[in-house]
Amino acid sequence: MATPTPTIVNRRARHDYAIEETVECGIMLVGAEVKSVRDGKVVLRDAYARVEDGEVWLYAMHISPYAFARPDLDPDRRRKLLLHAKEIVDLQRVTDTKGVSLIPLKLYFKDRRVKVELGVGRGRKTYDKRHAIAERDAKREADRAMKAARR
Repeated sequence: MATPTPTIVNRRARHDYAIEETVECGIMLVGAEVKSVRDGKVVLRDAYARVEDGEVWLYAMHISPYAFARPDLDPDRRRKLLLHAKEIVDLQRVTDTKGVSLIPLKLYFKDRRVKVELGVGRGRKTYDKRHAIAERDAKREADRAMKAARR
């Protein structure tokens, strides 16, 4: 039986940013990095992406070195994201606006290839975060009440 491939989720991203749209893109990795991703040894928490010279680069994503490979790769090196030229132009136009960032939301496998879900988002203020938490808690309480009423 094949082991399930992991989906690495950046849980802080949706808390710290108001995500407006998402884009799926490929990522250029070395073989040992793919094995580490398959083992789920990736940290997306502080990662971000930038458009530079017509290319999109992912920074600060930590991929732990694979135990059985040569340890000659920098685990925090920048990695190139693979997108169509039109998508890159669109992302460049969107990120030129002040306060808009590209944040990796998810890292997952699709047809044996590693994909990154990038989110285009604006940073939330502290009061926005508190408001979002309050809404989530209110929804949870309402769901509990509805479930209790059905019993």
